[in-house]
Formats: sequence, structure tokens, C-alpha cells
Amino acid sequence: MQRVPVLGEPHVLSMILAGGEGKRLLPLTQARAKPAVPFGGRYRIIDIVLSNFVNSGLTRIKVLTQYKSASLEEHIARAWRLSAITDDYIEAMPAQQRTGGSWYKGSADAVWQCKHVIDDDNPDLVAIFGGDHVYKMDVRQMIDTHIALDADVTIAAIPVTKAEARDFGVLEVDAEGRVLAFHEKVAEPPEMPNRPGMCLASMGNYIFNRQSLVEEITRDASLPEEETRHDFGRDILPHMVATGRAVFVYDFFDNRVPGEGERERGYWRDVGTTEAYWEAQMDLVSIQPQFNFYNRRWPIRTGISHDPPAKFVFRDEPSGRTGLATDSLVANGCIISGGRIHRSVLSPRVRVNSFSEIEECVIFENVTIGRYSKLRRCVIDKDVEVPQGLAVGFDKVADAARGFVTTSGGITTIPKGWRAAK
Repeated sequence: MQRVPVLGEPHVLSMILAGGEGKRLLPLTQARAKPAVPFGGRYRIIDIVLSNFVNSGLTRIKVLTQYKSASLEEHIARAWRLSAITDDYIEAMPAQQRTGGSWYKGSADAVWQCKHVIDDDNPDLVAIFGGDHVYKMDVRQMIDTHIALDADVTIAAIPVTKAEARDFGVLEVDAEGRVLAFHEKVAEPPEMPNRPGMCLASMGNYIFNRQSLVEEITRDASLPEEETRHDFGRDILPHMVATGRAVFVYDFFDNRVPGEGERERGYWRDVGTTEAYWEAQMDLVSIQPQFNFYNRRWPIRTGISHDPPAKFVFRDEPSGRTGLATDSLVANGCIISGGRIHRSVLSPRVRVNSFSEIEECVIFENVTIGRYSKLRRCVIDKDVEVPQGLAVGFDKVADAARGFVTTSGGITTIPKGWRAAK
């Protein structure tokens, strides 16, 4: 059950930053924004973030979009309709050039260009979260900490290895959790004093007092272009720390989600690369996944489709023509017609034909797998037709010749709409 807000609680406006390009996830982001990338068979990445807010009882949400945003905006409009009678809404806010002739120049500039939304809503607090990470979080607990600390801004953070920390903003904090310094994506991030080899990484999720936020983005917008990148991590937060603002950290590991145990606590993944994205999906098909779709007390929500149930047909074991899936997620509308699937995630309307073998693959919707095909460690974008007898994931040279992209770790991506040359 979602948390029901209590009258008298601070009025919170939530803004989800969903306008980035997601270059590291190409070619999956060739035609869509990163938050619109499918995840877990029937969801999109943005569904996970929005579910956290709705389950936390925070239902006044603006999603700031920009890069190739059509499918993301369509998904939000169709899947996330809340009740207007209680003033609830989840709405996409495409870039509009309201403050000049430029598109969003950074995360802080995105909020600045949408400042009219803050002025109109007049909230006490503004929650600014990224729209492209995989985790579960009761946002109200972070808000309670922010209020208790009397902070200008509170930053959600999580310990990561020093090697991983180079891709994140890293915090230095004192014993009370006050941020002493903020380092954005530096080559030598500072380690945690009590945990050698570990760094405290920003999750890109912030709770701001409205007045502090408005003052900071207004100041940043007035600076010459050579003095700012208009980014929260590179500009806004370091300036707030340097000028003595009350900047505090919220330890994500302290967050308790209903229905989640100790093993699941603190799970957070940046699925910004193909390998990280694939690894997160492989966790879903494990016997005890750390990210659990089956917790009914904290559901991951999305739109409802009218696809029929998945169907498995043929059981001719002597010939190997058996419709079978093991350790896998198979969405509605799929037909497993005499093929075998192991440790894979299938989106709606995937057809797997006879004698084919699929292992450790993530397959988007409307994909057809031809007979006798063998696919291993692949991510297959939507509307692909894999011809009969094709083997993918076994020979990098052959895969590259077909236009597929293979990572250094051996994950091969078949791009959207691919067809074999005739």
C-alpha cells in the first residue's frame, strides 16, 4: 500500500530530471530518452522512479524532458493518469525555451527554465530526482530527515568503490552529516575516513527548501557562460557548500521500504551503460533478486496492456522442440513456440520459434526469433526479426559485420528494427 499523506505536512513539488541523452547506453538511446528504455519486461526505467514517489504519497510531479522525448511523454500521458479531484498529477514538461533561445544547458538550467512551475505551485520543498536509476526508496523518510536537520538542501548518497566513484559526484561530510566538500566526477575522489577504498557518492536526488533553490538557480542563471555549466553537481551544490549553506547528506542505506528485507536494503543501480543495464536485468531473474518486482507492499507501477497471457507450446523432447523458459521473466503476449529460454527477460509480443536457444538475453517488444537461432548475452531492441539459424553473441567479428555493437564485457546489442540483408 502506498503511504497516505497527512494534512499539515509540508507541501512538496517533485521534479524528475529526464532530459539527458544517455550516450553510454547507445544504441538503446538512439531513438529514445534513457528513462524511456524498457526494463524488466513490461516497465520502463521512469516507472521505477515514479513508483517510488507515488508509493511515498507524493503525487504532484513534473517530469522534465528534452532529448528524443516522444515515447517518454506518450508513456507518461497514457500510463500515469492520477486523480484530478485530489489535485494529483504526473505531467511531462518538454523543453520550451521559456527563458531564451537555448535548450536545457544542464540540470540546474532545466529547473531554472521551469521556474514558473515552482512559482505557480508555491511549495515548501522541492524534490529534484534523476529519472534513470533503479532503486526503491520511501522519499518521505528523506524529507523527514531534511526537516529535522533544518537543511537548505539534503543530498541522498550511497557508498561505492573508488573506481565506481569516478563517474559520480562524491561528498566529504563531517560526523553530523554536514557536507564539507563536493567533488563532481574527479579522477581521484576522496575516500570515506572509516572505509578505505570506498567513497560516498551522490545519487543525484535532492530535497531543497524552495527559497534556497530559487535563490541558487537564479544566481547561477545570471553568471557568464564561462563561469558555470548550469549543473547541480558541478555548480549549485559546491557553491552552496562554499558559502556556508546548510547542505546535509541522507544515507540511503537508512531508508526502509515496506516489505523489503535486509538483503534488498540499499540496492541502487546506475544503468547508464549497456553492461550495467544487462547486469541489473540478470539480477531480476535470479532466485532471490535484490530488486524484487513481487513486493506487493511497494509495487512498481506502469500502464495496463490488453495482451493475452504468455503461451508455451510444443513438448517434443526427443527432437528438442520444446517451448520452455527457466529462470526468466516472460511478459504478456509472448509465444514460446518450441524454443528454449534460460535466464532471460522478454517484453510483450516476443515470438520464439522452434529449436531456437536463448540464454541471458534481454528482448524488447515485437521481436521474432527464427527457428534454430542461438542468442547469448544479447540485448535486442524492439521490432527486430532474427532470421532462421542466426547465431549472435558467439563471434564479435561476425556480429560487428551485421551492425551489432558488442561491449568489452561481451554484451551484444541488436539495434531497433534490424532486419537481415537479403
